[in-house]
Formats: sequence, structure tokens, C-alpha cells
Amino acid sequence: MNDIRRTILWVIFGFSMISLWDQWQVYNGQKPTFGLAQSTKVAPAQVTGTGSSAVNSTQNATNTIAPQATNTPSAAQNSIITPAANAPAVPKERFEVSTDVLKLTFDTEGGSLVHSEFLQHVDMDNKTKGVVLLDDSKERVYMAQTGLIGASNLPNHKTVMAIAPGSRKFEGDAKTLVIKFESPDAGGVKLVKTYTLKRDGYDIAVKHEVVNTGTAPVTPQLYLQILRDGNKLAGESSFYSTFTGPAVYTEAKKFQKIEFTDIDKNKVDAEKQASNGFIAMVQHYFVSSWILPDGIKRDLFTRKVDTNLYAVGMITTLEPIAAGASKTVESRFFVGPQVEKTLETITPGLELVKDYGWLTVLAKPLYWLLDALHRFIGNWGWAIIALVLLLKIAFYWLNAKAYSSMAKMKAVNPRITAMRERLKDKPQEMQQEMMKIYREEKINPMGGCFPIMVQIPVFIALYWVLLSSVEMRNAPWVMWIRDLASPDPYYILPVVMTLTTMLQTALNPAPPDPLQAKMMWFMPLAFSVMFFFFPAGLVLYWITNNILSIAQQWLINTRMGVPPQFNLPKFK
Repeated sequence: MNDIRRTILWVIFGFSMISLWDQWQVYNGQKPTFGLAQSTKVAPAQVTGTGSSAVNSTQNATNTIAPQATNTPSAAQNSIITPAANAPAVPKERFEVSTDVLKLTFDTEGGSLVHSEFLQHVDMDNKTKGVVLLDDSKERVYMAQTGLIGASNLPNHKTVMAIAPGSRKFEGDAKTLVIKFESPDAGGVKLVKTYTLKRDGYDIAVKHEVVNTGTAPVTPQLYLQILRDGNKLAGESSFYSTFTGPAVYTEAKKFQKIEFTDIDKNKVDAEKQASNGFIAMVQHYFVSSWILPDGIKRDLFTRKVDTNLYAVGMITTLEPIAAGASKTVESRFFVGPQVEKTLETITPGLELVKDYGWLTVLAKPLYWLLDALHRFIGNWGWAIIALVLLLKIAFYWLNAKAYSSMAKMKAVNPRITAMRERLKDKPQEMQQEMMKIYREEKINPMGGCFPIMVQIPVFIALYWVLLSSVEMRNAPWVMWIRDLASPDPYYILPVVMTLTTMLQTALNPAPPDPLQAKMMWFMPLAFSVMFFFFPAGLVLYWITNNILSIAQQWLINTRMGVPPQFNLPKFK
């Protein structure tokens, strides 16, 4: 039965290797080896001209058509958007506006948001500037656009708008700043787009006022979309992968991630219509999202706009607007870090962009506890150590049973080894004799595995909490560890991790089979190599767990009269 315990460990090791291979496939742009493909059937995108790749030219981003409603296409939605024929020759302009946490760039073409920099989150590669999310450059295309469709030549994200008179910066102790764009009359309709920024907020109120300047009723549709290229994040690790791409949330189907590759293959299976929720563009640590109030019916879409350029968005049909009347649609745009407490206050479900996967039910309370410990201690590194210590206390009795079982196994190991040598040519008799020894010594061969397996989901959930939490970015611990989200620059923590893992292996009973004994040493060494590339916060968590496990195992062995000994491998 000792073989059963080792078999279970091999199963865990094999599953871990398969998971790593699966993540490697995803990182390299391949389909996951396991898991369901996600995806929405989308109408094909159309573009004008013959622009080149989006990452090489921002012209593609401005040559795209407005999105078609996937369920109610019309002639106007299938037409190419061009500036209105009667639009005055207003020169385009870009200008910056700063809050306490954001530096934003607006473009008068469409009144679009084309650049965002987070002033309180330093860029990993350039410590002199903040993280850039929205961008319109040779390296990145990532913009927030809105406009009208439903008839020809309506104001859209290609229409050059005028800026209403007013300040472009916060004055005095003002808590909000209003920026208003007004389109020229186009197709008998005028669009007034108003952004209301807060000093310390990442969410922006965006009001769209549609004015009917014609002589007949109109029924336009408002679209809100996020445009992004499909490039991987710079500096992403080869040993673990996080999701980058569009996402949709509705009350009916909850949070739905959409892979760029599924959009390429027209195999998206996300919600297409809803009256609540949001659309988002997600990447590690940061997110942008358009949010409409609940109760407003909207069509949801994803599409490939051009080579390596994708869009996710919403379309809502306005009620008929009489001649001379207007209709206003309130919305919000969020662009910021994935701070769970902040996201929860914006709209229901937005916190799910910080994706813990199938272990969310365990990960959320673990994050809550980690955050509470940080508020008390004031340092994320020490908070991680304190959290692992609390988990070890919570699982003390389970671990005690596991280590007690291992200690008993170690005590009878010489007897089992001698028996195996004596009956090596009689496997059936060997198995019977082994079961007899276990009964006499009151040993449960599974006793060392089951308590550990119960804890595995908890520690995997904690792994995802630490990997996903933006609070770890540029968070110091002690001395040389100045960023818990980056690998240890001197590899001290990974070396300590390797040594503690080897020590833990040496304290376990050595398998009687020499080949198995060698492989049991290969496993921790193979895992340790990966930790040289893991964020320091994750390595710190594993080191703490290893040290506490070794201490408990040492204590239990001593109490049971089984002196701890090191079972070193014999490579002969």
C-alpha cells in the first residue's frame, strides 16, 4: 500500500506537468489542451482602404466601421463609416487631462479616449512613468470608442467633434472635471458626448445626448466599443500565463472570457443580448470596461476588425426621437487596476475580471483575509507569511495525521524493505505480507495522502490570489525584495525554496524501489527550476509553507519516538 501513496503523488505530479504544458500552449497562442473553447458568432468586420497591420499603423484603428448588431443588422450598419458630408473642416486635436490617479489623452476625432497612464502604478520596465493601458502607437492599439449607427452619416468615432468651452484641468478644490464634445449636424442628428472625471477615481461617467435636428423622427443606435490589438503582454512569463482578451458579463451567464483565437475562428459562444452587465478588455492586473445601466437592452458583440485588431462592445437602440427633441444615455467607462474592493463598488460582477478560475469560492475569502492582514501589518510580504501561518494552524490536525502516518511508515520501513527483498519473486505473497504488517502496526497507507490532498485546492487558490493581485506590483518586503510581483533579482528566494524542498523530501520515508527513490528526488528539483522565474511573492509563500511543514513534521516524528533522519538518494 506504500506504493499506492507514491502512485497518488505521481498522479499529482503528472497532473501538474500536464497543467504546465497546457499553460505553455496557451502562452504560445495555441488552443488549450484541455477545457472548453469559448466563443460568439460574430458578423464579419469591414474596413476601408488597404491599411497594414494594426500594430504597425494606427490608421487601421481609425478606418474601421462601427460595429454591426449581430442580431439585427441593417443597411446602415453594413455601410462604411465616413465623416458626414456636411461636416465642417474642423482640425483634429489631441489633448491630455490628468486626475490624481490618471493621465488621459482625448482625441477630438470621435471624442475618443486613446491613451491612459496610471500615475500610482509604476511601469516595470521604466520606473519613471506609470503603466500605460489605452494607447495609440506603433507598439500598441487600444482605444475606447463610441458613436451612432442606424442611418447613413450619423456622428460616430470618425466624426471630428468640437470641444465645448471650459477647463481641461481641475481648478482649486473641485472634485470633478467635465469635458464635453459636440459633433456637427450629421444626417439630421447631433451627438453631444460628456465625460465627467473624478479626482481619485478610475471610473468615468460618460453621457451621450442625441439631438434630432431634422424634421422627422429618428431611431439611432448607440454603440460603445473597446478596440485592441491581439499582442501578448511584454515580459509575460513562459512558466505561467494569465488571460488577455475580451470578456462579457451578464446576470444570465455571469463572467465569460473570450479568446482572440476563438474570434479568429468565429467560434465565440458568449451572450449576445442582455439588459444588464458590461463588456471589458482584460489583461494581467488591469482592465477597461464599458458599463450601461441595468434595464437598457443591448446587443453584445466581438469581432475581428483587421489583422491582429479586435473589438468588443455593446449596441443599444434608442427610442424614437421626435424632431427637435433629444435623448440621453448614461454610461460609465472604467480604466484602471484590478483592485477587488474598488471593482465591487463600480458594478456587480466587475470584480470577476480578476480571474481566480474554478477556485473563486476559495480564493475570494483568502484574498479578504490577506487584505485584512496587510491592513494590520502594513507589508504585503509579512502579510503573506502570516496568512500561510494561519492556514497551517487551521490545518494543523490534518497535517498531524498525515505526518503521524508518515512517521509510522518510516518506523516500519526497514521491516518492509527486508520483506520485499525476501519475497521479491512472489508479488502476491509480498502484498499479503505487507497488508499484515500494516494491520499489526495499525497503519493506514492512505493516512499520509488524504489530509494533504484536502489542502491542495486551498493552496492552489492562494497561488492564484498572489498571482492575480495588482497590490503585489512594486510592493517591497525586506532588503533586496523591492517588488513581490517580479522574480527575485538575486535568486536568493528560489535557492532557499530548492533547499527547503529537498530537505522536506529527505525527511520522508525513502521508497524501497531504487528507481522510485531517484524519481522522488527529481520531482522537487524539477519544480524548483520553475520558481527561479516566479514572482517573489509566490516563492515566499511556498518557502513559508515548506518551513512550517518541516517544523511540524520534525516535531511529530520526535514525539512519536521516530528520530528524524535524512534519507538521501543513492545514485549508483
